[in-house]
Amino acid sequence: MEFVKSVIDFILHLDTHLNALIQQYGFWTYILLWVVIFLETGLVVTPFLPGDSLLFAAGTFAASGSLNVVVLFVALSLAAVLGDTVNYWIGKIIGPKVFTKDESRFFKKEYLERTHNFYEKYGPETIIIARFVPIIRTFAPFVAGIGRMSYGKFLSYNVIGGIGWVAVFVFGGFFFGNIPFVRKNFSLVVIAIILISLVPAVVEFVKHRRAASPSGK
Repeated sequence: MEFVKSVIDFILHLDTHLNALIQQYGFWTYILLWVVIFLETGLVVTPFLPGDSLLFAAGTFAASGSLNVVVLFVALSLAAVLGDTVNYWIGKIIGPKVFTKDESRFFKKEYLERTHNFYEKYGPETIIIARFVPIIRTFAPFVAGIGRMSYGKFLSYNVIGGIGWVAVFVFGGFFFGNIPFVRKNFSLVVIAIILISLVPAVVEFVKHRRAASPSGK
């Protein structure tokens, strides 16, 4: 419980914590940011780490001169792309082993085939769109690996999605983060970013529930 509270506090007060990191670690802040973005996208067990909000906060500090926006953009884009790549290969290696038991209630080979077919049809767009949806972006490359999407196809959309995602939030923070209203209400802005990014997932969930309902409502 304390861990959850610490994570929530860190996310809601990113500006304060990130400023402390910059003051204490200087250049090593880039490394710490790189590791967080890499883990948030690279491991399915760390979807709770900040992504959108952290990129926006980093861009804000770049605007004030505390960080270099070009270094941030290049380094964090690389972290995002490498993170998804690692996640893809974990799914590709572990996935087939998970689906080897035919008698399993949940892990059946037919599920693997369905995932494969889904990603062959919608996968590329999913990899890009998922970048902007918390939690889902952590699982999308893993499922793509399980579904046996070709690595060449995955990589191209991974690069486009990763660079686009980092660019939107880092440069968004760089150009808008120092607006007085944003500076004074940074926690509210972070909450707004999180809520807006969750909209696509909520919409899909509602659609799925309605489709699954016998009455279709």
